[in-house]
Amino acid sequence: MKCPFCRKINNKVIDSRLSGNENVIRRRRECIECGRRFTTYEHIEEIPIMIIKKDGRREAFNRDKITAGIKRACEKRNISINVIEEFIDNLERDLRETGKKEIPSSIIGEKIMAKLHEIDDVAYVRFASVYREFKDVNDFVFELKNLAK
Repeated sequence: MKCPFCRKINNKVIDSRLSGNENVIRRRRECIECGRRFTTYEHIEEIPIMIIKKDGRREAFNRDKITAGIKRACEKRNISINVIEEFIDNLERDLRETGKKEIPSSIIGEKIMAKLHEIDDVAYVRFASVYREFKDVNDFVFELKNLAK
């Protein structure tokens, strides 16, 4: 690891600890050459998951895109951000544990809707309306009747 100040590679780790979500190790280092301290982060390099879209295109799994969709569905609902982040962490872990490099978007969408149905019915209907591409009010009414059963 090169020192960001003097560019020498002689340094020592003076402190290590788990960071935030416990998937990253934060290391404080001290350069032996110049004596300055700096921080590095170490994380597991994961194999990217490719998502097979409805039209057959493939794109890399994008946690931020899923987070934005779920947050939009949960907007103005009494749902903690911690619940949403834990849900997304579990979803991503489940997808990685399948061992598959390519996963259809339909599987991800159904998993999200199932969990939202457990958390909050309004968030579920909001997400479903976009995911299932509701065309008119009748689609909403049909989904609400199914939800009421």
